[in-house]
Amino acid sequence: MDIVELIIDEKNKELAIDAVSLVEFPAIESSWIFMSKENKTNKLSLAKVDEHKRLLIGAALIPNKMIYRKDEDGREYQVYFSESTVKRASELYLISNNQSNATYEHDRKISGVTAVESWIVSDTKNDKSNIYNLDLPKGSWVLSMKVENDDVWQAILDKKVTGYSIEGFFLDKMANLSKPVNEDSEILTALAEILKIQ
Repeated sequence: MDIVELIIDEKNKELAIDAVSLVEFPAIESSWIFMSKENKTNKLSLAKVDEHKRLLIGAALIPNKMIYRKDEDGREYQVYFSESTVKRASELYLISNNQSNATYEHDRKISGVTAVESWIVSDTKNDKSNIYNLDLPKGSWVLSMKVENDDVWQAILDKKVTGYSIEGFFLDKMANLSKPVNEDSEILTALAEILKIQ
């Protein structure tokens, strides 16, 4: 199976992370945790959810984590993001003011879901993510989101969604490096090869 590194096209930074989707099956296989009064780190524990805080904390991206993909033509492959790409994606997400851009299962935009905290794990022993027992590798992007949308919160309580999935456009590093892009037609061809992560 092919392995492909995805990178950000710095000439088209606006194509990076443009939303975070709340999904049932996150591609990075990392679920969020709920904030709770009795126990600060209850994973999907409905009895302990703090209804007033409505905070979700989890990994948005994990560096070097292999993510399975299957194209419409049936080609199977894995993609991953380097530590530097994860960091840059987290920066561009905030620089582009996309904190309130959220979708439900990559299908529809939702309101009332806002990123209120974002950080990169820099020291696995002393990182804030340890408070939440997230056990993430160095370079992981952690996101805390406030949910004020009652319907979305109910879907979370019903375990219809369990984690984050990023939405954005990234270049296939090998395709990007294979030849210089000089002409307008070549630019259009390169853009057609951009992968949308869902």
